Amino acid sequence: MENSLPPAIFIAGPLGLDFLNSLARPIVEVVDWLGNGSDFLSWMKQAGLLRVDEIAVVKSSMSPKELDRVAAKARDLRDWLRVFVTEHMGRPLKAQALTQLGPLNDLLVADEIFLSLVPGPAPLAKQMSDEVSPTIFHLRAQRRWRKPDSLLAPIAEEIAKFISSADFRYVKACQGDHCILFFLDQTRRHGRRWCSMAVCGNRAKQEAHLARLKKRGPSRKRRN
Repeated sequence: MENSLPPAIFIAGPLGLDFLNSLARPIVEVVDWLGNGSDFLSWMKQAGLLRVDEIAVVKSSMSPKELDRVAAKARDLRDWLRVFVTEHMGRPLKAQALTQLGPLNDLLVADEIFLSLVPGPAPLAKQMSDEVSPTIFHLRAQRRWRKPDSLLAPIAEEIAKFISSADFRYVKACQGDHCILFFLDQTRRHGRRWCSMAVCGNRAKQEAHLARLKKRGPSRKRRN
């Protein structure tokens, strides 16, 4: 899958929170990885929510217009999540928040998921053994992509995992002046302030340094 967008950003920790970061301002202009159906599928692939073979199935059974429409619904879901996270971040999530989860629960109820046994790698101990071991199977959850809205199901699952497991006291927005990214602060002392020290952190340090120089004023020349 080819598109002109830069690689998607995954810095939040929980993938459900990184769904918000599918809209970002990496440098100056805002980039939307859900801008149309093709971009949406690309983001899903980068997020690990769609395999290449699944994307082929989706493209063969859904028209570009249908994919554009479901991308628009994904943007609506993202807008809902942004309001929810912004309202509740920085403090413990309370039971009353359940009343706001209708849009998410509607997607979870409509999910068409099933389980199947698939072959997988043998445990390391058996791989190192000279004995011939039986095939090792794993239980894998899969989805039927019967309609465009089914593409929202794996995103809804990740959002639900995030909401049900994250400590909202440590959900933060990057403190960069123009940054719009969110993250879950999982550092030991919960002192994380930036989406990335290499980007917003260094930018803030440079701006603070320039502000200190400006405050001191021009240096005076020494007299001979």
